Amino acid sequence: MNPHLHQFIVDYGLWAVFGGTLLEGESVVVLAGFLSHQRLLHLPYVMLCAFAGSFLADQALFYLGRRYRNHRYVARIRAQPAFGKALAAIDRYPHGFILALRFLYGLRTVGPVALGVSQVSPLRFLVLNAIAAAIWAVCFSLVGYLFGQTIESLLGRLHGVETKLAVAAAIGIAVWLAYRLYARRRRQG
Repeated sequence: MNPHLHQFIVDYGLWAVFGGTLLEGESVVVLAGFLSHQRLLHLPYVMLCAFAGSFLADQALFYLGRRYRNHRYVARIRAQPAFGKALAAIDRYPHGFILALRFLYGLRTVGPVALGVSQVSPLRFLVLNAIAAAIWAVCFSLVGYLFGQTIESLLGRLHGVETKLAVAAAIGIAVWLAYRLYARRRRQG
């Protein structure tokens, strides 16, 4: 076991969770949940960092859409085909859309910007975004943690931080691929 790598994960793993959830997140949070099962990270802290990154990213995108709706970056997002679909869903089911947004593939950036352009109030978005971010953080952290339990029951306790990282990366990639395939099938059919 490489003690430097182990200590690096312990020291900076939660920052990586926070940063990863600012950008996308599912794979990062699943990987962190697995690493918490392997006792490299603490599960409640993983959930808190995942919540914070996801919540802050969506709040920032919401306010970007609200404040800078005519900016070229927002115009580029508005030109995406998913933007019109997002606005239609927001008009029909504003609360449900906010709560489900993190679980809908391909809408991580488009959805909050569309909500910012819409008539949803900032306070309503803030409250529902916090609820949704908490649910999302707990769900994906637990997926990684439970994968860790399953893998341990199949393979025994993993030894060596490199082995743990390799298994965690494989889990993260598998979740990401499954999520992409599911989204592709939903779009096609």
